[in-house]
Order: sequence, then C-alpha cells, then structure tokens
Amino acid sequence: MPNTYKIPAIPSSEITPRETYLSRRDFMKAAGVLGATALLAACGVAPEAAGEPAVDVESGLTDELGDPANTYEDITNYNNYYEFTIDKQGVAGLAENFKSTPWAVEVGGLVRTPKTFGLEDLLNFPHEERIYRLRCVEAWSMVIPWQGFELRHLLEAVEPMASAKYVRFETVYRPEEMPGLNAPYYPWPYSEGLRLDEALHPLTILATGLYGQAMPNQNGAPIRLVVPWKYGFKSIKSIVKIELTEEEPATLWSAIAPNEYGFYANVNPQVDHPRWSQATERRIGEFSRRETLMFNGYAEQVAGLYDGMDLAKYY
Repeated sequence: MPNTYKIPAIPSSEITPRETYLSRRDFMKAAGVLGATALLAACGVAPEAAGEPAVDVESGLTDELGDPANTYEDITNYNNYYEFTIDKQGVAGLAENFKSTPWAVEVGGLVRTPKTFGLEDLLNFPHEERIYRLRCVEAWSMVIPWQGFELRHLLEAVEPMASAKYVRFETVYRPEEMPGLNAPYYPWPYSEGLRLDEALHPLTILATGLYGQAMPNQNGAPIRLVVPWKYGFKSIKSIVKIELTEEEPATLWSAIAPNEYGFYANVNPQVDHPRWSQATERRIGEFSRRETLMFNGYAEQVAGLYDGMDLAKYY
C-alpha cells in the first residue's frame, strides 16, 4: 500500500519498551496480580469520590503528563458496555460468563487480501504497553495501562485498496450471553468507524489486555479498539468484524443521535455536548474537576489529521 500519510512521532513516554513490559508482567505474576486468563457509547456521570482517591499510586504507572494510572478495580468495575447493561457498576457481574475464546476477527471490504484472524494470530502482533488517558463523552476520565498493538499493522497485512477511505468496526452479537442486546432502543450490533488515516495513526491500537492481564470481559474481551484522542464511545469493544469502505460508515451512536454524537467525536473542550459542557472533566478517584485538553492532550500528535476542517462542524 502506498504510504501517502505522515506519521507523527509518538512521545517515548507513552510507550513502554517491550523488555520493561515483560519484566513488569513477570513481577506482577510473581506478586499474584495476574489472575485468570482471559461502549459502548455515551458514558455516565462519574460518581462522587468517597474516601481516599482511588488511583494506584503504588504501581508507579503514569501517563506522559505525570498522572497516575487508575486502579485495576476502578477500570474493571466502572465502565460502559450496553450489550450487558446500562448500569456501569453492573457490567462485570453480567459479563462474567461471556465466552471470549475461541475468537476470530474477519477483515475485508476494500482490501487485496481479506483475512480472518484467530485470537492466536492477533496475539502474535508486536505488543506494547500504552498508558493512555480515556475521556468519556459525559465528562469523566481515567488513565489506563493497555497492552496491545497498532491497528495499522493489521491493516497493512490485508493491503487496503486505493479506494478505501474509512474503516468500519462491528461488535459481537450474542443475545444469549449479552442481556442488554434485548433492549429494542439501539440498532444492534454495535458499530463504529474511523477515517483510514485515523486508523493508520500509530496512537490507534487494538488492545488485548490491561495492567498486564488479558482483557477482562467487561472491558471488551478479547480485543477492542483504543483511540485516545477521541471520546470513549469510539473505542468499540469485542470486535468480530473490520471492513474497509469508500463511504463514511454509519455508526450506532451517530445513527441514534447525530446532533449529540458525531462521527469524529474528537475530544474538544471548545465544543459542548448539547446537554452539558465539555470544558472540564472528572477524573475517577479525584475530588475536583480538571480542565479537558484539546484532543485529550494528544494534539501534537494528531491535530494535523484535521488541518482545514471546522472542528465545530465535524464534531
């Protein structure tokens, strides 16, 4: 595939070297942290913090701004996954018996070599730890240490055609395991999309784990998208299909409420949601609100993708 896009450098502070990641994983195994092996969309308002801040200051993990990672307990017990329930704190229990193995992801559309990747194939891509901020569209946030690989490696393996302009993603549809799918309000299965240059950007990853563990069911096991400069609903969970298209794909949330959840969904403190301000956010575990950063703090790496675009119009 011709390289027609410019890849901005990723700050080294955002990438854990493979040897460090493996050493940390070994340490966590020895400490008993590693246990069993192996967004949906609009996020709810974060609860008020009670007691001490719930951040794992002892882990030593921070993002490139120096903010500590949220605890494993935070990340796995407060999240959205509407296929199970709209109750953020109820997802983990309902997802407990979800079967994330075996697994396959079908990749096709406008590609020269369509392929189906088994979970073992996906785990063979070069993995890294990426400590990213997650900013929910409803103004709460976390810092999460993901393990995964750059989506562009998978896309390069299927050789996109020159006519491909967008990438569509689809979540698994299993009503027998995912009780939220019985809700008639949403156009299931959950779908999301990116422009191809966004998908090829090196900050965009497919995550297969967090905190050195395989991805928990409630967080999108066994594989999910993570696009750190966009609102969290873009980071679709439990992916089974990836399709390259020429036209902008429909997405679940832009289909339901296009005036509230646009296709791009870039974090932008200057463009409010119709029902609330996006200027500040509540970091889970903190007592006060903090200012939201343009592109969630990744502007230096990704702003060039949107040169010439009116970001108030293409929200």
